[in-house]
Amino acid sequence: MNNQAKTIDRCIIAARGGMTLLSQQEVNKMMAVGQGGVYELFRKCCLAVLNCDAKEDDAVAVLSRYPNFDVKLVPRERGIHLEFMNAPAQAFVDGKMISGIRDSIFSVLRDIVYQYTEHDADELQDSFDITNYVFQILRRSEVHRYGIDPNLVVCWGGHSINRVEYQYTKDVGYQLGLRGADICTGCGTGAMKGPMKGASVGHAKQRIIDGRFIGLTEPGIIAAEAPNPIVNKLIIMPDIEKRLEAFVRLGHGIIVFPGGVGTAEEILYLIGILSHEKNRQIPYPFIMTGPKESADYFHQIDQFLRFALGDDVARLYEIIIDDPEMVAQKIMAGIDQVKAYRAKNQVSYFYNWALEIDESLQLPFIPTHENMADLNLHLNRPKGKLASSLRQAFSGIVAGNVKEFGVRQIKEKGVYQINGDVQLMEKLDDLLQAFITQQRMKLPGSEYKPVFEVVK
Repeated sequence: MNNQAKTIDRCIIAARGGMTLLSQQEVNKMMAVGQGGVYELFRKCCLAVLNCDAKEDDAVAVLSRYPNFDVKLVPRERGIHLEFMNAPAQAFVDGKMISGIRDSIFSVLRDIVYQYTEHDADELQDSFDITNYVFQILRRSEVHRYGIDPNLVVCWGGHSINRVEYQYTKDVGYQLGLRGADICTGCGTGAMKGPMKGASVGHAKQRIIDGRFIGLTEPGIIAAEAPNPIVNKLIIMPDIEKRLEAFVRLGHGIIVFPGGVGTAEEILYLIGILSHEKNRQIPYPFIMTGPKESADYFHQIDQFLRFALGDDVARLYEIIIDDPEMVAQKIMAGIDQVKAYRAKNQVSYFYNWALEIDESLQLPFIPTHENMADLNLHLNRPKGKLASSLRQAFSGIVAGNVKEFGVRQIKEKGVYQINGDVQLMEKLDDLLQAFITQQRMKLPGSEYKPVFEVVK
């Protein structure tokens, strides 16, 4: 073992499940991952998965902490093995890799191979093609459950939340688990781990042994939000836009807990979809909730949304404070409406094809300084378009905070400049400064240096 950063010198693991029966052609494609830029991406994602329960939320910091980490693909006639060198020790028990982490490692391999040897996500420009591509990734991950009623609750919220808020997410998850709900989150810590942990206890009491705890991530964020140990279905989407679409089309209802800019991005993404005229008749339960200590947080979010997008936006969501049981009852009642609607219209229970998603919410936004400065943040724009642009602004700040590309941009060129209508910029700056004051930008104990400047 290495004493500087506790590591395991060498370990070889064999695939399980669907990765054990591979053709020689499939093995060859996987071996191609062991070269060039795709290999480096695979290595980073593997390190993030192995770095479970990490205290860092900075992709660059994670890489620098384990500079000698490496992984090699070893072809075998009955599949493929992976050889690790200098892997984080917390992923092992008595020298053997933890079973759930091992499964997640092969999920990484599966998704990276599919996305970078069979398809080129960057070439997708048509809305229909993007939606189909998202479906294909989810189908390959085997997260769909045939023959059961809709029951998948997506939980959004920050990885940097306090102990009271974390306990509340567990309480809500417990109530959901008692009612047979499966959970889908961004797979990280905080508000992504709590609901899964609570639901797992609820499932145990109800003797549910095949519950789904789905973690959706993407290469740019996985180091900052390494998969938590409860996740039993890990899926890596190619970018944040496809990750968000996967959440919305896979889930049957969404609960939002306290968070920071990433959570604000998710809220605006969903509002941009639900406010679309073609989606007004499609039931989609959307609840924002937290303990009484977080009431001001949701008041700030609500006031910002109403100012930017109009009071009518509040019809799309419900805010419930300090009542986990009511949250679970209401979201499950909403999911009953989802089931009735889909049954009546003979549409899929397991993938929401019917939702209309504007291309501005589907095409990747690259947070360069030029793109951030050029965002059209003006109150006279159509509400859906403004919600999309605000989503991009928050997405850029997330990148500057924790993603390798964004962190490097900030180091090279300074902070992002965000500008628009004076009143809107004042409201936006107030909200962002509140996130900083409440320590929602970074994990507790981490010093936060703003990566943005709101120009007023």
